[in-house]
Amino acid sequence: IALITIALLTSAIQLDRQARVSPTYAAIVPKPFRAFAQARVSAAAIAADNSGKALSEAELLVRKRPIPAQNLRLLATAQYRADMAVQSNLTIQYAARRGWRDPIPQEAMMRLALAAGDEAEAARRYLALFLNAQTPDDLLVEMGQRIFADENGDGRKTLTTVVAGASRWLPTFLRRGVRVLPNDVFAQTVVLAKQQGASFDCAQVEAAANSLAKADPVGTSSEMLAALLESECK
Repeated sequence: IALITIALLTSAIQLDRQARVSPTYAAIVPKPFRAFAQARVSAAAIAADNSGKALSEAELLVRKRPIPAQNLRLLATAQYRADMAVQSNLTIQYAARRGWRDPIPQEAMMRLALAAGDEAEAARRYLALFLNAQTPDDLLVEMGQRIFADENGDGRKTLTTVVAGASRWLPTFLRRGVRVLPNDVFAQTVVLAKQQGASFDCAQVEAAANSLAKADPVGTSSEMLAALLESECK
């Protein structure tokens, strides 16, 4: 009896782990043993547009595994489908605080912050998405134009302050920033961040200046970087 019990427990746990990569296994995992499978069951209920079942399954998921931000995101979606907009808004905020690498709650919080006029918070969420390789460039282009539209706004100030205090991801900022940020925002941020102590690699700044010159040959953004190179790297 003990061996059979152990075998059943082991099988249930293995099925649950398999459900992490193969959603079809989720439905056959016994309910008491669902961990990874519970997320699949919750997602399936949400996709089936069964608001009552989706909410109960998502609430059970968060009770079982409250830490992952993705689980809170599922609960927020289920709450929204169940016409619980206030609770959904609070849940997505918790998810965004807990999972800076989860792009969906970060995008939601970025849009909410921008709608509320909080450019500084929107800029911080933008950077969280910027540093996530899974974030589409198109989204960063669209939101960058909106968040950093004001030359003297809190969005640009926050962007500059965060970049100036960074170290390890400055090369990433130069490579991706030149693609997705408005030309003047990118050039202004590099120049001001350098003045505030950022340690940019001169060769990488030169490459960014060359990219800007090709993308906007009549603009002044590449000239700003060229002047920075002349003063700091010659």
